[in-house]
Amino acid sequence: MTTLDSSPVTATGLAFPAGFRWGTATAAYQIEGAAALHGRTPSIWDTFSHTPGKVLGGDTGDTAADHYHRMAEDVALLARLGVSDYRFSVAWPRVQPTGRGPAVQQGLDFYRRLTDALLAAGIRPVATLYHWDLPQDLEDLGGWPRRETAERFAEYAGLVAGALGDRVASWTTFNEPWCAAFLGYACGVHAPGRTEPESALRAAHHFNLAHGLGTAALRAALPRSAEVSLTLNLHALRPLTRSAADLDAVRRIDAVGNRIFLDPVFHGRLPEDLVHDTAGVTDWSFVRDGDLAAAAAPIDWLGINYYSPTVVAAAGPRPGPGAGVPDAGPSPWVGAEEHVRFVPAPGPRTAMDWPVDADGLHELLLRLRDELPGVPLLITENGAAYADRADPEGLVHDPERIGYLHGHLAAVHRAIADGADVRGYFVWSLLDNFEWAYGYSKRFGLVHVDFATQRRTPKDSARWYADVIARGGLPA
Repeated sequence: MTTLDSSPVTATGLAFPAGFRWGTATAAYQIEGAAALHGRTPSIWDTFSHTPGKVLGGDTGDTAADHYHRMAEDVALLARLGVSDYRFSVAWPRVQPTGRGPAVQQGLDFYRRLTDALLAAGIRPVATLYHWDLPQDLEDLGGWPRRETAERFAEYAGLVAGALGDRVASWTTFNEPWCAAFLGYACGVHAPGRTEPESALRAAHHFNLAHGLGTAALRAALPRSAEVSLTLNLHALRPLTRSAADLDAVRRIDAVGNRIFLDPVFHGRLPEDLVHDTAGVTDWSFVRDGDLAAAAAPIDWLGINYYSPTVVAAAGPRPGPGAGVPDAGPSPWVGAEEHVRFVPAPGPRTAMDWPVDADGLHELLLRLRDELPGVPLLITENGAAYADRADPEGLVHDPERIGYLHGHLAAVHRAIADGADVRGYFVWSLLDNFEWAYGYSKRFGLVHVDFATQRRTPKDSARWYADVIARGGLPA
């Protein structure tokens, strides 16, 4: 396997452990395109992106990066990077269009071809079953706030595992269920665009239940050696000050942003303070006997998606009518929105206006080291968007991204030295892609995509990352 013109392997300043997993990640709706081909039906993101005003510029994922037709070219790019792993997601409506019934073999065949190509290139496939593309038919029946959706997910998990279990040995049930539940059902900036606080809490619980039921379905269909995991976008929280009020603000956000998933999955319980904080929204009667035990099905590793830290403080006095302060719209922070304000972190920012702060990743990994002993960790997403453009020679120079990745990999290395059991690191993302409500305006890729021609151009960061992989660490 050759890399993208990387320098020879040399002694490194920060060497990572032998067997460390180096990868990149993508998501089906963001890259595949072929939205209505070979039996695929609309997902909630197809519906949402085709609704005027929901996505910047009216962009949709109808074509995206056309990965469905250019899969072989993209696997060749992965091979040139030298990655050991590739994390992709399976599009539920491509393989089970209505979310019920038998699988569509043409849809499964695409993922068979993808995984076969990865294995032929010496790359481990890491399959995520759900990266936000719920079949629209299931949303029409109520979506994730409806318990039956969790049961349908378990059936879907069994179908996909039965088809790909001879090829894929590393599985993830969900990617970032917090975003799917709270951005999708509480504040409505993501599909399906609902603004129903109780529905968001119901969705979060049903994601936990579906994770547990899906894990059981995977275990039943896969060899005993297969890995089953979950990926969370845990919030790296900091109080603005050490005051009791600011520390309580952190507690509130931690409950609805982190522990709403960590406690059921790893401890089989709901956070008591979350139940108290949200008593005005729901009585949690949708949680049935046995649900939390099901959610706590053991997993082999936890995936962590990290981009920036979150600084919070106690909310100040609310402005009165006529104060000239615009309404911020519905909040995703159910049960906390009246008590917490978010404070911009200092320092440089990415094109997403997210602060660049690798210390937050180190802090988060040490928290997990202490709270989840014995649970291996993988950084399943980390990266940055910048305004990348090809120069007249067709090259794409992105020194800011290289600096971002270098700093965050150094933070991972420091966390490993401090006892965190981190087994791998996946850059988000392989390709520029459809960035959800931002459409095609934000570029996260190691590889530049000209969406008019679909031409792929590895950026300087791709060559840098290939060199890191070849070295097994960061250069001195």
